[in-house]
Amino acid sequence: MAKKGQLTSLFFSLLLFVGLLTAWLNRYAIYDWWRLRGYQPSSQVAQLAVTDTMTTYARHMFYVNRPSVESKADFNQSCPNNGGEQTIVLGCYHASETGIFLYSVTDPKLNGVEQVTAAHETLHAIYERLSSKQRNYVDGLLEDYYQHDLKDKRLLATIASYKKTEPNDVVNEMHSVFGTEAANLPPALETYYRQYFTNRKQIATYAQKYQQTFTNNQSLASKYLAQIKTFEQQLTGLKSQIDAEESRLRTEDQKIESERHTTTDVNAFNAEVISYNAEVRTYRGLIQQYNNLIDEHNSLVSKYQAITVETNQLIQELDSRSASVSSQ
Repeated sequence: MAKKGQLTSLFFSLLLFVGLLTAWLNRYAIYDWWRLRGYQPSSQVAQLAVTDTMTTYARHMFYVNRPSVESKADFNQSCPNNGGEQTIVLGCYHASETGIFLYSVTDPKLNGVEQVTAAHETLHAIYERLSSKQRNYVDGLLEDYYQHDLKDKRLLATIASYKKTEPNDVVNEMHSVFGTEAANLPPALETYYRQYFTNRKQIATYAQKYQQTFTNNQSLASKYLAQIKTFEQQLTGLKSQIDAEESRLRTEDQKIESERHTTTDVNAFNAEVISYNAEVRTYRGLIQQYNNLIDEHNSLVSKYQAITVETNQLIQELDSRSASVSSQ
């Protein structure tokens, strides 16, 4: 009987061990089931999954984190300091699948911010679940691309920022940044990311488009500023010419007035008056030219101010810590 009892105890121990092992091997499936029970993504969240061309697995990882698109106040609570991101995304991923939070951006000129952010944070969640073998393989691909093929100055600057602020998570950030913002990747990386997005380049295009908004505004502002400086130089030179001509004409006018009643050579005097009147017309032409330049200068200043205001508004739109900005 004792032997039978021992066998029974051993059987139940083995059964418990198998049960625990099975639970461990399926821990993600169990956890995900628990997280997703009764979960229904909002239409906005579901649309982000569609526009990001997420595969079934990526969408699963996105939803497991119960993503939330939040207003300024809520986002600042969920993602202090923008979650530490150094790139052009506005969101955060809390480790161990405790949540993905996205900042609500409504300005049409910034269309794509939410899409890129959703994909970026989802890749953080995916990276966290990679096995050691998978992570070593992917890390090697990312490091090789960074060391030998990455030429985009903005992305290089982004990774440099992460090296300063998050030195222990640089490759993790590379995984999200390159996957969502690099236009072209080596074949091995493109193949890897195809597990998560059927059209990864569409996400990169979103990033490029709204980043281009700032690039275009900056380029236009620089162009206006250069033209303004050129006009200011022309105005300074023309003003000096007008002042000198005005002084000379004043002296000439005084000379003519003094000769008006004393001259004995009427023809010579009349010729002098005709020459003076011609010089006055030239002088008035210079003034008209100066006024025209002033109008063009002021028009450029208005354009420069408008593009600067627009850029500042867009920057504030992307800054969850800024005060609300009203349209001008």
